[in-house]
Amino acid sequence: MRSLIRDSVVLPAPADVLYASYLDAAKHAAITGAPVTISAEPGSPFSAFGGSISGTTLAAVPSRLIVQSWRSTNFNHDDPDSTLILTFVSEGSGGRIDLVHIDVPEVDFQGVTEGWGKYYWEPWRRYLGSQE
Repeated sequence: MRSLIRDSVVLPAPADVLYASYLDAAKHAAITGAPVTISAEPGSPFSAFGGSISGTTLAAVPSRLIVQSWRSTNFNHDDPDSTLILTFVSEGSGGRIDLVHIDVPEVDFQGVTEGWGKYYWEPWRRYLGSQE
């Protein structure tokens, strides 16, 4: 059976700013506090947290959508990559990120599920607060 993680977060920045921040290596690193390699170019490599997360950008629609193959170092060697889909939507004066993350193996499902809030949403909110 395929696994599915769904989450949504509203952050105090417009959707286009959130999209651009995720795809900007320096801003992404400032948000997470760890080195990042990332690009909107399909086929380009992605890594974060010193290589603890890696994958490939599969598609990017400016200001709206990012699709990546994605895996963590906690995946078993023979586990296939999972697929991450991030959709960016305006919501009031802020922006909403809708996350769909499929095929995360059972060995890391709980960690990845909890990790989105702990390692992305909370630090991103703090980062945006520090930019005001």
